[in-house]
Amino acid sequence: GGDVTDVILFHSALGQTEGFLAFADELRAAGHKVHTPDLYDGAVFSDLDEGVALAEELGMGVIVRKADAAVAKLPKKVVYAGFSLGSVAAQSLAQTRKGARGALLYHGGTDPKWFSKPWPTGLPVQIHFAEEDPWIEREEVDALVEASGGEVFIYPGAAHLFADPSCSDFDPQQAELLMERTRAFLR
Repeated sequence: GGDVTDVILFHSALGQTEGFLAFADELRAAGHKVHTPDLYDGAVFSDLDEGVALAEELGMGVIVRKADAAVAKLPKKVVYAGFSLGSVAAQSLAQTRKGARGALLYHGGTDPKWFSKPWPTGLPVQIHFAEEDPWIEREEVDALVEASGGEVFIYPGAAHLFADPSCSDFDPQQAELLMERTRAFLR
């Protein structure tokens, strides 16, 4: 179908990197309407530890509230997507905001019990991560898959943000595969 899908894409702990914005542009080139809320008010990091430090300073509660505020005026019938830290915001909204059409969780995935509502019945989700990614907690992902019946795509290696072209973790082949699967999901 030639349907335009509204996608709300949340950045990782690095903020809105050039690679993140390029990823959003690639989805736009595929014909989707992509919104990229900034949860960091313009802060961008090249070092993951520095970005994670800011995320920890803000706290997940604040990040999720910022995500809620960021989407307040955006359409409700959307696919929520996010990289790493952003996958928490995406999952939170997919679970708690009415109208979600799906969720794409890159380098992330959390036990649905952490949010105020259970995973909505029949809401599709794809979870993408590298097999040896030190940031992924497999039991969290397993709990999400059990609750959602979602699809999991596990990529070889230990790279965390392998789909961000501006990141040292970038892997062009895996990023292309992730993008193909994303486009198929959005169709």
